[in-house]
Amino acid sequence: MSLLSILDLDVKGFNEILDLTKRIKSNPGEYKTALSGRKLAMLFEKPSTRTRVSFEAGMLDLGGKPLVLSASELQLGRGESVADTARVLGRYVDCIMARVKKHESLQELDKFSGVPVINGLSDREHPCQALGDLFTVREVKGRLSGLKMAYVGDANNVCNSLMLACALAGVNITLGCPKELAPDKFYVDSAGRLGGRRSFVEFVDDPVKAVSGADVVYTDVWVSMGDEAEADSRRKLLRGYQVNPSLMRHAKKDAVFMHCLPAHRGEEVVDEVIDSKQSVVWQEAENRMHVQKAILVREMSR
Repeated sequence: MSLLSILDLDVKGFNEILDLTKRIKSNPGEYKTALSGRKLAMLFEKPSTRTRVSFEAGMLDLGGKPLVLSASELQLGRGESVADTARVLGRYVDCIMARVKKHESLQELDKFSGVPVINGLSDREHPCQALGDLFTVREVKGRLSGLKMAYVGDANNVCNSLMLACALAGVNITLGCPKELAPDKFYVDSAGRLGGRRSFVEFVDDPVKAVSGADVVYTDVWVSMGDEAEADSRRKLLRGYQVNPSLMRHAKKDAVFMHCLPAHRGEEVVDEVIDSKQSVVWQEAENRMHVQKAILVREMSR
């Protein structure tokens, strides 16, 4: 079974991944041969630090073999179709992790490869990031249900996955975004259905209102990969959405700050916040590896 979207999980599957993550992080030695003899193809159409290193290190820790492949190194760069690439890779490896420009490429890989496909980021979602984030919140706060997360900034692919993950976890999420960069209605509606009576998702264009009473304050870069042509207009729209000490004071006193990284310091967040005692950004980054180990074990042990 592939993981292209948080929508591929139900509450049981979501909790299974988080619980397995806890076991692997607590006792990594128990899993050092869990994927012995297994091979993971790691396909990159976009640059990466955390996704590449965390998956590669995680696969090695599990006793498996990661194969790092950039699109320019493959025949994809010379016009071979994604479907044909998928048909070949599926005969060589046990699983594919892909970081792609278009979500449709993941769907093609999944359709034609015959092996599990994991979304390492697409233009629509970043499920591994959201799972790592919610694991971190549970680790820090001791629970998920009933907490409030405030997401401030551009409602991008990370935001889409966070909405869905929060719904499965019973976390209320308020999105503080300019109207011009409002969240995708499909993901808002999907999160609403997933959350049911357990949680809510709401959208406001006032960052102070979004952060008010929050247990977690989350932000991301204002200009994502692929949005460079709109950089100036995005920065103007988001100027009032910077996470700084003044904004953090509207959250709960014990609120934590999160960022998926890389951070553009002085833009969406200032040093005084990302380097503060409230910041769990580095713990969050580490947990990407642990949650991805759990996903790999889950997908390749079926």
